[in-house]
Amino acid sequence: MAQQESQVMSLPLPPTQYINLFSEENIRRNKAPRPPPPIQDSYSMFGIQYNNEEMIRSLESQNIKRLIPIHFDRRKELKKLNHSLFVNFLDLIDLLIQYPDSPRRTEKIDDLSLLFVHMHHLLNEFRPHQARETLRVMMEMQKRQRVETIKRFKKHLEKVVDIVNTAFAALPEIREEDLSESDIKMEIDNHDSSSGNKNDPSYQLDRIMCKVIDSIE
Repeated sequence: MAQQESQVMSLPLPPTQYINLFSEENIRRNKAPRPPPPIQDSYSMFGIQYNNEEMIRSLESQNIKRLIPIHFDRRKELKKLNHSLFVNFLDLIDLLIQYPDSPRRTEKIDDLSLLFVHMHHLLNEFRPHQARETLRVMMEMQKRQRVETIKRFKKHLEKVVDIVNTAFAALPEIREEDLSESDIKMEIDNHDSSSGNKNDPSYQLDRIMCKVIDSIE
C-alpha cells in the first residue's frame, strides 16, 4: 500500500487559540499547558525535518546548488550576490520586453530565486553572532543598572547613618544621680497597674509575692 502523505499546515494557528489556553482561570487552576520539553535529536516543523545539532542547515542538506565556496568572506560574497541579482533582474526585464514567450524567462526566474536563497542563507549565518551580541548588550545593561542601584543604595545608607549619628549625639546625657528612687518606684507602679488583668488570680498572687519580697528586704 502506498504511504499516504500527511497534510501539514503552511502557517501556524492564530495567536488567540494559544492565548486562550493561558487565561487567568486556567493558570489559577493549574490547567495551563506546560512548556515543551527540550528537543534532544531532531524535530519536524511544517513538514520539514530539522536536526537539533545544526543551528543553520547547510545548502547541501536542503538540496540546493551551492554558488559560493565553503571558505569565503561574507561581505564580499554578499556584494557579489547583490550585483548578480541586479544583472539577472535586468536580463529578465530585457527578455520580457523582447522575447516574452522565451523559455529563458523561467531560467532567469530560477536563477533569481537561487541567488535570493544564497543571500538569505548568508544572512542567517550571522544569526549566532547577532544572538551573542544581543546577549552581551543585555548583560551590560543589567550590570550598569545594578551598579547604579548599588551606588544609590550606598548614598541612602550614608544619609541614614549620618541621621542616626546626629540623633545619638543630640540625646541628653543621663547620670545616675539624676534618677531618684521615687521616680523609679512610680514607673514600676504605673507599669504594674497598666499591664495584665487585676481580676486574674495569677496577677493577685504575683502582687502578694512582690509584697513579701519587699518586706524581707
